[in-house]
Amino acid sequence: MSHEAAAHAHHLKLQYQPALPLRNGKLFLWLFLSTEIMFFAALIGMYIVLRFGATVWPVPHAVHLSEPIGAFNTFVLICSSVTIVLALEAAKSNKSDSAKFWLVLTLALGTVFLGVKAYEYSAKFAHKIYPTMPGSTYQNIYDKADFYYGSAVKTRCDEILDGVQAEEKALDKKYEDQAAALAEQKLPEAENKSKLSALAEQKTKELAELKPTWDKKREIVTPLLSDAKSSEPAVLYKLAAEIMPMAAPHDKRHLHGLNDEYSWLSMPIVIPGGNMWASTYFTLTGFHAIHVIVGLIAFVLMMPKTFTAANAGLIENVGLYWHFVDLVWIFLFPLLYLF
Repeated sequence: MSHEAAAHAHHLKLQYQPALPLRNGKLFLWLFLSTEIMFFAALIGMYIVLRFGATVWPVPHAVHLSEPIGAFNTFVLICSSVTIVLALEAAKSNKSDSAKFWLVLTLALGTVFLGVKAYEYSAKFAHKIYPTMPGSTYQNIYDKADFYYGSAVKTRCDEILDGVQAEEKALDKKYEDQAAALAEQKLPEAENKSKLSALAEQKTKELAELKPTWDKKREIVTPLLSDAKSSEPAVLYKLAAEIMPMAAPHDKRHLHGLNDEYSWLSMPIVIPGGNMWASTYFTLTGFHAIHVIVGLIAFVLMMPKTFTAANAGLIENVGLYWHFVDLVWIFLFPLLYLF
């Protein structure tokens, strides 16, 4: 070694880095995200195993799942990832007002995502498409039109007819009680007769308003009750098709049945694989929605702050979490809506 090289080596000083070259907040966030990655990897893996191992699985339109709506929601969430990046860049440039603007826009887009998801949920809840334990008292989705399905339809028919009968009895009792109350007042005969006549007229008027509804319910439910008592599979499948018809897999339409036409009917439905689909769909989207809500709460808590380059790391950390939420949905959308 030459004298100059030895002198250079003598003056060379190495710096010891006592920790990772990351801020503590960012490091802890990455550790937290690593657990979240394992959590969602397990959920998505479970879905893949169940979905592609199932002998039958409902097509999207059969469970009121709309690919265009899902695609729109995906676009909204991707846009929110762009706006949070713009908020970070504005904070690094000490543009606090601009950073807050992009933060508010991110909050708005996340809220739109949740609103669309709530709309999708409402479409399923309206048709009673939600997870239930097979064989439970409140099971609404059946894999096939068998004896158990017929029994469930019969139970619902009895509930409706009993309800109509109870309403009729309640109406009679209401006016009987009012007539008895008049008798107890011991009014003059002429006045008592006049009030009884008015009471009878009022009952006739109310009965005229309610009777068409009662007759309609009996007209719809009685044939369903008759079919539900049958032990023939062909009759039960015909019954299921009347209540909620299923279009062919290649047909993207949702065919309207009695449940669609009469919201009060709420009959059990037949969707092959429907219970398993509902369990996986609401588990995946439900946990994802919870994470979206947590992100929105974080954005709201950040609003009062003044953002500069000194505290831009806060936006960066929350932004990393938001990107993770976005990335999870990028996986969920094709799995749930397209396959």
